[in-house]
Amino acid sequence: MLRHVLPAVVSGVILLVSGCSGLRLPCGGVQQERPAISCIESRGCLLVGSTGDYHPLTWRDPETGRWEGFCIDVAERIASEMGVRVEFVKTSWPTLAADVQSERPTFDLAIGGITVTDARKQKMAMSNGYLANGKTILCRAEDAGRFRSLADIDRPDVRVMVNPGGLNETFARAQLPHAKLLVHGRNEEIPSLVAEGRADVMITEIVEAPWYVRRDSRLAAPLLVKPFTRGEIGVLMRKGQDDLLAFVNDVLARMSADGTLAALKNKYGLR
Repeated sequence: MLRHVLPAVVSGVILLVSGCSGLRLPCGGVQQERPAISCIESRGCLLVGSTGDYHPLTWRDPETGRWEGFCIDVAERIASEMGVRVEFVKTSWPTLAADVQSERPTFDLAIGGITVTDARKQKMAMSNGYLANGKTILCRAEDAGRFRSLADIDRPDVRVMVNPGGLNETFARAQLPHAKLLVHGRNEEIPSLVAEGRADVMITEIVEAPWYVRRDSRLAAPLLVKPFTRGEIGVLMRKGQDDLLAFVNDVLARMSADGTLAALKNKYGLR
């Protein structure tokens, strides 16, 4: 499966070349009139945007370029059901919404720890939820008894670290106005920074926190059973791709009915 993207210049115009039938052509852009699925089938490949920084849902190995994770497996099932290959395109939390809504999009849908929210649904399309999630914290194991509520965290002497541009930062700014907020650009580095004492708390999700706790005995997630918020993770795409949205929802429903989602949760140690 070819998942690398290489730039090429044709007649002075930069195009993106991939394993998807040569030239990567956007589906769902301002000049796209065909239904999304027809466009994808013609290309022979489903282009999936993901951040690749959110264990155990989406992870891109920086050395090999290999993608893995619960949501990556879901994307591969969607592509398989469509009868095409899948190629993953790196995006980021700060640029996710803009990338999805771009007039010349570089992917068909986005996946990987993206919470279904009313704000997102107003501007974009979101699938039905397929994995429960909610805001929680990581802290040092020695501080597990110190942080038992939001009030315990919302103090001037507590350093709270978040990744930029996503709902973790939005939540921290809204709910922890008195804490010292630290924004760190690489989400996957924050747990180690907390363990090393460079921050006291990481705002994260109940699907991500246990992954790090199992791998680093210096860390704890004392509020897993009572998250600050509750929601579901879904697939994000541009409005107007009604055929693609219906197809994705149908695949997710069948994955739930046939036990695939439950098996993937066990595979990745999810609740």
